[in-house]
Order: sequence, then structure tokens, then C-alpha cells
Amino acid sequence: MFGSRAIVNLMDRAVAPPGWPRAVRPPGAPGWERTAVGWLLDICPPEFRSYPVLRRHDVVLARFAVLHVEACHAAVKRGLSEARAELRDVASLDVIDAAVETWLAEEARLTGVRRAAGLVEEALRGRRYVARL
Repeated sequence: MFGSRAIVNLMDRAVAPPGWPRAVRPPGAPGWERTAVGWLLDICPPEFRSYPVLRRHDVVLARFAVLHVEACHAAVKRGLSEARAELRDVASLDVIDAAVETWLAEEARLTGVRRAAGLVEEALRGRRYVARL
């Protein structure tokens, strides 16, 4: 059984919610913002590293990252919806099926990245997560 002091210590720990990116320390941990910025830059186009405003303002970078991932997700959905019609004259049915499977895998990956980026953005805006007992 936990004593009241143990419960307080659990509540003081840095906690990352489900879907939090592995490469980013939990919010509140020492240096977590630095790991968040590195991860956000990694999921964005390389050109984003050259914009001073994105390098200096973590929350602005997070917003750009979320929008970038959402745009990629929209492109994947379009690719899925058009794959068979657009590729039927240039690829065999096996290749088209493989392309659709690739779109589906990318859609699943981007869904996870979007959740993670949203969680990081919320944490950079000040939200903290607590352990559930």
C-alpha cells in the first residue's frame, strides 16, 4: 500500500501519456524541451531548420510540425483514393496492390506521429500529465 508521501512522489514524477514519442523525454524532465525540439525538427522537412522563428520558438515549431504531419496524412488519403485509377495504366495489379499496402502502412504511421506531435505541442503549451493510480 502506498503512503501519502509515496503518492506525492508519484505525482511529482515526469509522466508521458500513451502515444508520447520515445525520443522525447517526458514533460517536466530535465532537458525535455530540447529533446522535443530535436524530434519535431526530425519529423519536419529539412528546410524548417533554416527558419530562425522555428528554432527560437518551440510552440511555433510544434504548430508547424502538426500542420505538416496533417498535410502528409491528407496526401496519403488522396493517394489511397486515387491509387487504382491513377496507376492502372502504368503498373500491374500486383504493383498497385503493393502501392495500396504502402499507403495504408504510411497512413498508420502518420496517425501515430500526429498523435505524438499533438501531445508534444500541448506539453510545450504547458499541459502536464499525471500518473494514474
